[in-house]
Amino acid sequence: MNAGSDHPQDLTLREQARAVAAGELDATELLDATLRRIEERDGPVNSIVDTFASESARMLNEAPEGPLHGVPIAVKDMFTLPWRAPRDGAPRNLQGFGPGESAVYRRLRDAGAVIVAVTNMHEFGAGSTGHLSVYGPCATPWDTTRCAGGSSGGSGAAVAARLVAGAVGTDGGGSIRYPSAYCGITGLKLTWGTVPPDGYTHGHASLGAPGPMCRDAADARLLGEALAARPLPEQRATNLRVGVVRTFWENIDPEVHEHCDLAVERLRESGLTVAEVELDGTEFVRIATVLRLGLEGDPYVKPEIWEEIQGEVSPVGRALAKYLSLAPATAVVRTDLVRAQLRRSLARAFGHVDVLAWPMVPAPPPPIADPRVQLPSGEVPADYGNVRQGGIANLSGVPALSAPCGFTRTGLPIALHLLAHWGEDERLLDVAELLEQATERRYVDAVPPLAHATAVS
Repeated sequence: MNAGSDHPQDLTLREQARAVAAGELDATELLDATLRRIEERDGPVNSIVDTFASESARMLNEAPEGPLHGVPIAVKDMFTLPWRAPRDGAPRNLQGFGPGESAVYRRLRDAGAVIVAVTNMHEFGAGSTGHLSVYGPCATPWDTTRCAGGSSGGSGAAVAARLVAGAVGTDGGGSIRYPSAYCGITGLKLTWGTVPPDGYTHGHASLGAPGPMCRDAADARLLGEALAARPLPEQRATNLRVGVVRTFWENIDPEVHEHCDLAVERLRESGLTVAEVELDGTEFVRIATVLRLGLEGDPYVKPEIWEEIQGEVSPVGRALAKYLSLAPATAVVRTDLVRAQLRRSLARAFGHVDVLAWPMVPAPPPPIADPRVQLPSGEVPADYGNVRQGGIANLSGVPALSAPCGFTRTGLPIALHLLAHWGEDERLLDVAELLEQATERRYVDAVPPLAHATAVS
């Protein structure tokens, strides 16, 4: 699965940044190579929905000497840029955002990065598969008939396909972590509130947070520091304690279960202490995440925009909007009771362990044509299984990370889910790096068939 290449897009994010800073790689040539790679390779995955060569060149010309000076970064279709309004994977965003300087744009700009593209996403961010979008479905580079994940599927697929070395996603119910799992990359949902919400179409949400999506933990640390505007210092993870929450290991695809078990064992062999931990309220994670995520966004929808575009919205999107409009106000109160219970339970757990672990998604990426997954209990929609695994980090606001840890027999990625205490984002990166070392980097350095074929042709 690995292939060598002299193409600058095959360098990691930190290698690109280091080479540009050392004068070994011309930033203009890197930008041009990135745009060519997108044009040549993106077709089968459909991860990129917009490029803007002149605006990117202008951003490069004005870039300060920051840690990402001259490095191309792609951003999800949820952030205002000075030259482009976000669309949320739909005909228009529902809040009426136009072009502008989002906080994500400013932080990337201040780090010297160059925004090179906008990535595809699930319609309105309301799905974990990425198969519904005004731009068309987004595919994982590991099998272009299968979903890239949602809602930040384009960011995940673009990194996995080696179109960019780093991308920004957002995560309101797992939307960074599901695509990272489906695409075999590392994705970090930062602690809620780390990045200011201005210019982010879901900035009103108490669940959503941006974060880095990169090939490995070291790259995610570099991009995460730019987004957080603070260091995420690296420490040896060998003295940390991992809590395994067995509730989230139930009804999991056998291959996923096996590889995630092995990943935890590798961490144990590397010096971490592993213990089982129980959390209260986990049976309500799925419904509380879906209800809270939808209901708190409804007041920010401009009715005139919805009336204008609803005929172009998918039937699923229209049905979800109708469902939310009929939900009683008491649903918000009930979800907040669940959130309080989960937060108390997590606080108790983090009194005994440093990191929690369980499978990121219950099954490998499903087909785009029929996004359902087969679990031991039977076949279910992918969303149904995924949100149960990921939503607790959004309801509680704590940082969470998806780390590659294996492949199915058919070559589809498998990922381990890691959570840490509020504000301890760097601990997740420390554990992810330890896992990479323990598995000899075979999963983070693996190249998808689509990228491999191009690299060796």
